[in-house]
Amino acid sequence: QLKVVESGGGLVQPGGSLRLSCTLTGFDLDEKNIGWFRQAPGKERAAVLCIGKKNFTQYISDAVKGRFAISLNAAANVMYLQMNNLKPEDSGTYYCTVASSSILARNMCILSGASGQGTQVTVSP
Repeated sequence: QLKVVESGGGLVQPGGSLRLSCTLTGFDLDEKNIGWFRQAPGKERAAVLCIGKKNFTQYISDAVKGRFAISLNAAANVMYLQMNNLKPEDSGTYYCTVASSSILARNMCILSGASGQGTQVTVSP
């Protein structure tokens, strides 16, 4: 059974940190392009960070460079998104996507595939 579950969201003050988790069932992390996307109210879902098979390629949105990072626990099939120095504009619902088809380069990430229900992040004083 294929399953994607995001967790770890919450309310945090500007400048704070959160770590989101994406737990995968039925997928092999090493064999998939995967990524984190976020969607703010009234806006389209946009790629935040994406990573290619075996970490050969990584895309990082300019908006989060130097603040966000992906890490993997391949043994547990979990992907993390470490978010530091959070800003109000980082607020939104964060989704993890496991690609069945993708365009992934250092300057572009378009993934189509399985996502979970998302986890809400709110950055507010």
